Amino acid sequence: MRKRVDTISLVFILLAGLLLLFIIAPLVGMFITTTPLSLFDAAKETDVQKSIWLTISTSIAATLIFSFVAIPLAYLLARKNFIFKKIILGIINIPVIIPHSAAGIALLGIISRDTFLGKIADSLGFSFVNNPAGIIVAMAFVSIPYLINAAIDGFINVPERLEKVALTLGASKTKVFFSITLPLAWRSILTGLVMMWGRGLSEFGAVIIIAYHPMITPVMIFERFNSYGLQYAKPVTVLFISICLLIFIAMKLISRKTRNAES
Repeated sequence: MRKRVDTISLVFILLAGLLLLFIIAPLVGMFITTTPLSLFDAAKETDVQKSIWLTISTSIAATLIFSFVAIPLAYLLARKNFIFKKIILGIINIPVIIPHSAAGIALLGIISRDTFLGKIADSLGFSFVNNPAGIIVAMAFVSIPYLINAAIDGFINVPERLEKVALTLGASKTKVFFSITLPLAWRSILTGLVMMWGRGLSEFGAVIIIAYHPMITPVMIFERFNSYGLQYAKPVTVLFISICLLIFIAMKLISRKTRNAES
């Protein structure tokens, strides 16, 4: 029997197709108009190689370092009720809604050389400005809401009765957290880690305010476009997007493999 498709479904399918075209068309167009030779030449450039490695390494460092404070905060927000909780939930999402160049200016106000944190860093022999440490801070600031929100969802979905049963059997709260709560919330946390890393990887506005040099790839793409035009910026852009997509697909496959192993 032939299945009838209603009008509203047809409209939704058409709108969905237009949206997918809106996302895919610019990327496909850029890949088609970039020659393999120009890609090869870009990949051979030492500056491009260093820039891509710096972008990947600092975004991973930002994700790992700040996850040690983001995950405990997400647990508290998911499990505890306390005064100003709603205000804290709102504060967490501020980096998502403010312009990232403004975020860079705000960060610079607390980590530049003449500030308290800047002087501490200076006494330790480094500076946040024009340094990978500043890039890590900028990437973490704009991307950490993705990890916190995903981790909160993960902790909320862990049945509290399992934790209570373990506590009544004599397990400590620390053991319950690491043996029950964290493993059961891990899928959401892993998704949040991937999202935070991906957002940090693509950050431009906050980073360029704090550290124009050493140059991460989004800043390099902007500089090449600004100095030499679209054609000169395209090969680095395509190369960077390709590497990001490969890493993203690998991480999704690892995530799926972990999920299948747990189920």
